[in-house]
This record gives sequence, structure tokens and C-alpha cells, in this order.
Amino acid sequence: MNGPTLTIPAAHGEATTNPLRLGVAGLGRAFTLMIPTWQGDPRVRLVAGFDPRAAARERFERDFGGTGQPSLDALCADPDVELIYIATPHQMHADHVCLAAQHGKHVLVEKPMAIRLNDCDRMVAACEQAGVQLLVGHSHSFDAPIRHAAGLIASGRHGAVRMIQAQYHTDFLYRPRRPEELQTGLGGGVVHNQAAHQMDIVRLLGGGEVATVRALTGAWDAERPTEGAYAALLTFQGGAFASLLYSGYAHFDSDEWHGWIGEMGRRKSPDDYGAARRRLASRESADHEAWLKAEGNFGGSRYQPPPTTAPYHQHFGHVLVSCDHADLRPTPEGVWVYANGQREFQPVPVPAVPRQEVVDELWAVLREGRPALHSGHWGRATTEACLALLESARLGTDVRLARQVPLPAPPSDPLP
Repeated sequence: MNGPTLTIPAAHGEATTNPLRLGVAGLGRAFTLMIPTWQGDPRVRLVAGFDPRAAARERFERDFGGTGQPSLDALCADPDVELIYIATPHQMHADHVCLAAQHGKHVLVEKPMAIRLNDCDRMVAACEQAGVQLLVGHSHSFDAPIRHAAGLIASGRHGAVRMIQAQYHTDFLYRPRRPEELQTGLGGGVVHNQAAHQMDIVRLLGGGEVATVRALTGAWDAERPTEGAYAALLTFQGGAFASLLYSGYAHFDSDEWHGWIGEMGRRKSPDDYGAARRRLASRESADHEAWLKAEGNFGGSRYQPPPTTAPYHQHFGHVLVSCDHADLRPTPEGVWVYANGQREFQPVPVPAVPRQEVVDELWAVLREGRPALHSGHWGRATTEACLALLESARLGTDVRLARQVPLPAPPSDPLP
């Protein structure tokens, strides 16, 4: 691989003798996507899990040999658990993180960190007061090609970042949803759910500190009455700017631009176009739609275990970084560098375990004492920028940010 990669190296020797003892709060969609990571990485042992659905708790015990706890309090009080992955509905994150911290547990909380900035403040304060670590993820800023591009930027060889473009078109809004997932005030819509990915990516590549946000949002389906699309222009403290565009209306699928490699790093068939809308057309009511979602998740009657490997990196659509002397384009296979007069492809090895980068960071923080990149402070800054996107669209004005944090210094890996 050419050039430095902004990544946290995996540990080895101690991994199987002292694994991270993980408890899971919420055995739904987010947990389902993380199963290959938790199950495939020997640095993690699934100790316990909680979900209101008894069937999910029972399957957890069968599949992983852990304890299906009857309540979140019981999970947090479990002496075998050292780290809790909070994957409950967005509006519950703040209370659940604070409860875990009160029991002295380290926390990994799913994105979005929270749906209100004061909730982020509570979460950060609770973890700092308890002396436990708080990390926020998974977001696609963990993806190795994004981190490799950040390492190239940090090397300085291509000059300063001037402009970033991030764009993705998906079927997000037409996947089965619970009623609150279609209500913005309860954490629904594409801004709370998807902008966190793009915002984390562009903050990582742009230096972290967003200065202003100007945005528009679209809510164009009365039966799905929340934001299904947005466009935003960000400025950064260092002078760079970024444009973000997202649509979840299940029309154009921009994975076509990636050779039909999907978000999860696996090939998809163009013949499946329109499948999300066709499946949703069979729903009989909002309750039936919520049932369809629950039954497709871990422990449900329609649950299918996710593949344990992927031939490509996961990604979040098109990203292009314009620097003084080159444009950088992360892809599911590596990073294209379009420099002065020549272009070069830098391959990035695909991890053996999907989303292994998440465990790399957890291990570095909890076993090696290194500072977190995706810390509570970082997650709060991303949440502030996403909330500013909503506020700018509502007010029709620029929104200036005040709670941003810079990108932590990358490792000083020597250039080849």
C-alpha cells in the first residue's frame, strides 16, 4: 500500500486471552449488521444481550452462548460485562448511555449519538464522571479507504484540502420502518439516520471543525412524512468547504457508480431495482410494517444471518476530496489519486472481518490506552452539524457551529 493510512493498528497476542467482554443493548437492525464483526473478531466475546423481544434474547443465548438479560438494568449490572454496545432506538441513547456509565461500563453507542445536543452533553458528562470511555459508531468514517485518504491528506504531499463532495442515492426511506422512524422529532428521517455517516466522513477529511452549515431538505411523500433527502454546504475553520447530497427515495441507485458494489461491500444485481418499493407495497398497515421490520431482525421469524465476509470495503457513496495538488477518491477497493499530470490507484486490503476497524479502535482505547478518534466529543460535534442541517433548512439561513473539535493528530507513520 502506498502512503500512510490513518488507522489504529490491531493488537494480537493478548486478543484471545483477554477479549473485550461485550454486552449488547438492543438486538435489532444495527446489531444484526454488526454480528459478523462481534462474532468474527477474536478480540471480542459476546457476554450478554438485552432486547424487549424474548425471541431475540433466546436466540442470543443459542447463537453466542451469552446471557439473555431480562432488562437493561440487569445487563448494565452484569459483572461479566465491561463494554456495552448501545443499539437501542435513537431517542433512547442518552438515557441508556448514562445508565451504563453509572454502572461503570465503557460504552459504544450507535450513530446518531443522540437527537438533541443537550443529550450529547449528558452522555459525555456521565461517562467522564464515571471514568469510562465513550465511543460513537459505527459510521462509515471507520471505513479503511476513508481512513487511507485521511492519511494521505495528513502527509501533506498533496497540499491542503480545498473542497469535498459526498453524494449517495439509496432506497432508505422505503425499507420497513417503525412509526417513530418516520417522525423527525423522534429521530426518524435521513438526516438523523444517514447524514451522520456523511458528516463524519467529511469532518474526518476536512479537519473536523465545521464553521457553518447551509442546507435544504426534502419531504416529498405524504405517507413517509419525514425528510427523505437533503443538500448541504459546509464551510470549515481551515477554509475548505464541502457539499453533501443524499436521497433515500428509491429511484436512482448510486451504487451503479461503484460497479454495483453495495454499501455493505458486496455485489448487488441491477435487476433488483425497485425491490424496496415492491416489498413495502405488500404492507397492510403501519403496525404490519413495524412487524415486518422486527421479524427481519435478529430473533425474528424472517431473520437471515448476514454474510460473515465481504469481498470489498463498505462505503457510503461517492466521495471526492480536492486538494491543492490532487483529487482523492475513495472506492470500495482503495483510493484513486488524481495528481498533477498522472493518476494512481492505491489498493487498501479488505479486512478479514467486516467493520474490523471498529474493534481496532475499541481495542486501542480499552486495552492499549490510546485516545479515541470517535470519542463522545467527536460524536457530539457530528450531531451538532446534523442538527444544524435541520435548523438551516427550517430557517433558510446559515447556521454557525460552536461545539466542534479538530481531528486528532494521526499516527506519524513514515512515507515510503
